[in-house]
Amino acid sequence: MHIDTSKEMHTISIFVRNEPGVLVRVALVFSRRGYNIESLVVSPGTSEEFSRMTITCSGEACTLEQIILQLAKLVDVVHAIDHTNTNYTETEVALIKIRAPLDQRTAILQIAEHYKAKVVDYAPESLVLRLHGESAKLDYCVDLLAQYEILELVRSGKILMARGVDPT
Repeated sequence: MHIDTSKEMHTISIFVRNEPGVLVRVALVFSRRGYNIESLVVSPGTSEEFSRMTITCSGEACTLEQIILQLAKLVDVVHAIDHTNTNYTETEVALIKIRAPLDQRTAILQIAEHYKAKVVDYAPESLVLRLHGESAKLDYCVDLLAQYEILELVRSGKILMARGVDPT
């Protein structure tokens, strides 16, 4: 996976009322400004009335400021926070299916061990690895495994939480 470094990556946390159509309205705000959403995770909040969206995107900071202001105006948005340049903890999960003939398994398993990936499926010609951690860690592991044949790759998208008492 190669990330476009010409534009800054941003991670936005949006706390929303759990209502039909909220996801579409949020996505349209990004689309109208020409922002591409790299990853999107929606999960329940602390009560069933609310959900949290974590969106990773790339683009110009000044445009993102306008997007945050527009998101805050949406009826079902409680708050939207750009966590770029703030103190937060993050994680992501990936499942990676690799063609792994016997003569390559040792090397693949050494990479998996280095990145603390767990083998969740052994098959005669393939392995499925589950890897979790910061997005950059997953990027590095996928780049190393690319020298072998990656058959499938599924990533959850980044989730994050602000450190300390700061809101997410």
